Amino acid sequence: MKREDLRNIAIIAHVDHGKTTLVDAMLKQGGVFRANQDVPTCVMDSNDLERERGITILAKNTSAVYNDVKINIVDTPGHADFGGEVERVLKMINGVVLLVDAYEGPMPQTRFVLQKALEMNHRIIICINKIDKPGARCQEVLNEVYDLLIELNANDEQIDSPVIYCSGRAGTASYSQDQPGTDLKPLFETIIHHIAPPEGDEKGDLQVLISSIDYNDYVGRIAIGRIERGFMKQNMDVVVTNYHTEEKYRAKIGNIYQFSGLGKTTVESAMMGDIVCFSGIEKITIGETVCSPNRVEPIPFVKISEPTLQMSFSVNDSPFAGREGKFVTSRHLRARLEKELLKDVSLRVSEKSADEFIVSGRGEIHLSILIENMRREGYEFQVGTPQVINKIVDGVLCEPFEKLVVDVPTEYIGGVMENLGRRHGEMENMINMGSRTKLEYVIPARGLLGFRNDFMTLTRGEGIMSSVFDSYEPLKGTILRRSSGALVAWETGEAVTYGLYNAQERGQLFIEPGTPVYAGMIVGYSPKQEDIPVNVCKKKHVTNMRAAGSDEALTLETPRKLSLEECIEFLNADEMLEVTPKSLRLRKVILDHAERMRRLVRERNGN
Repeated sequence: MKREDLRNIAIIAHVDHGKTTLVDAMLKQGGVFRANQDVPTCVMDSNDLERERGITILAKNTSAVYNDVKINIVDTPGHADFGGEVERVLKMINGVVLLVDAYEGPMPQTRFVLQKALEMNHRIIICINKIDKPGARCQEVLNEVYDLLIELNANDEQIDSPVIYCSGRAGTASYSQDQPGTDLKPLFETIIHHIAPPEGDEKGDLQVLISSIDYNDYVGRIAIGRIERGFMKQNMDVVVTNYHTEEKYRAKIGNIYQFSGLGKTTVESAMMGDIVCFSGIEKITIGETVCSPNRVEPIPFVKISEPTLQMSFSVNDSPFAGREGKFVTSRHLRARLEKELLKDVSLRVSEKSADEFIVSGRGEIHLSILIENMRREGYEFQVGTPQVINKIVDGVLCEPFEKLVVDVPTEYIGGVMENLGRRHGEMENMINMGSRTKLEYVIPARGLLGFRNDFMTLTRGEGIMSSVFDSYEPLKGTILRRSSGALVAWETGEAVTYGLYNAQERGQLFIEPGTPVYAGMIVGYSPKQEDIPVNVCKKKHVTNMRAAGSDEALTLETPRKLSLEECIEFLNADEMLEVTPKSLRLRKVILDHAERMRRLVRERNGN
């Protein structure tokens, strides 16, 4: 049986190609909002971090109605670190809208999500977005999309996919780039006629693959998935099974919800093809199948990608500990990380000691989002240097490699290639695009640690980079973590202009006058490789005799304010980042200068 009254689609694209903005327009024209309702932009990016960064972190579900057909829409993340979200939600849908920027064209993440969709044999709608953008090159971008489809072994039907030209911001779509549209009717019509309706046995025994997990403090875990077969109703007895293991257990369905507009509606039952959320099964996880006891059949599911990066999270032990945070103990830290595990299946947490935890994730952005969320919630803690996770493959120690694509102005190619060469990157392709060049590399994941800062400096901020996990390969040689040293505060106190003026001659400062500092805190970086102790609290001695020009104002250079990601990238093996709701402080693991020097001498002597 086919559900002609229903379509399940996902919108996939590279970050910042306009997915969320297009969904805004679809909701407005799909009857979700009143005509006079004041609606914020990017309503799907409900998370504060998503709004600030302009990225989608979590896949979200919504729905619109067009000509009595309900269209379930999944807005997916574009960043590689959240690729696990993309893989999971593609299991719930029957077709995808491939959104491509009319100027930038297909980008690395476009390739990643498109490949996943093609492997699942989904139907494609090619949507060239931002056609009103200055410099838009619609025909060239369309040809690049076709080249990508051919390269990814798309079948004939997928290559002959319909093409729609859109402006998500204006809320218009058309079948031709030369004829501007007036609304999104062409897009809605194409979805209805090209994307297949859900098909299955409506009267069979229940079968639901769990593709995503939400968490609520009141009802616990909430499972999200599409009903592949049969129907579901409240208080129904079920069996939960897993394709990869023999484990089975009985459970009972609690409340059932369906997506309606931006919210959820409680329903008593749902049928084949519906995307549903339901509570009542506390230990359910992604990849498991909920079945009727009469017919227990797990659905094949790709295992969740393994973490490739880990960091230590520990209780803050700096001299300023406890001043700014609300949750500061190891008990608070443990409880918060355990709560995160309930909804983030790509995360791993192990306890190294009573006060330290090893947290493993999919990449720097994945872990930095967790850190930022925790500090906003009032947590105070410290994190160590990111470390890649190696593993044994066929008896050989291997490390994760990434497929890196950089898009740079042609005049900066030399510096970028030299830097990537030092990081053991191997170039696979070079594509000239007018005044810019696209370089494709395979590089060890640890070679990318700290690269973003170098890359933005080398390209004067004009470069674009993106990477996705490629494979595990035998360990490469040594890679220098950071070429610069640190300016380390000599004593505890408050930074003053005179001390900072003398310190800025040694390197770039991170702080300004009036900043509280402690001995062992990093206050800047030095172009030299070794660390340099500086006394930023030093005041000018006042004498009875003053020279004529002694009272001239001292001029300080503007300090460099590091973001959370920049702080994490800056860290060396002997450094940590102190994270509080109000501050980010880089510091040495050993705060005492004399003890650090003794440790350094012992290491150089091989002890």
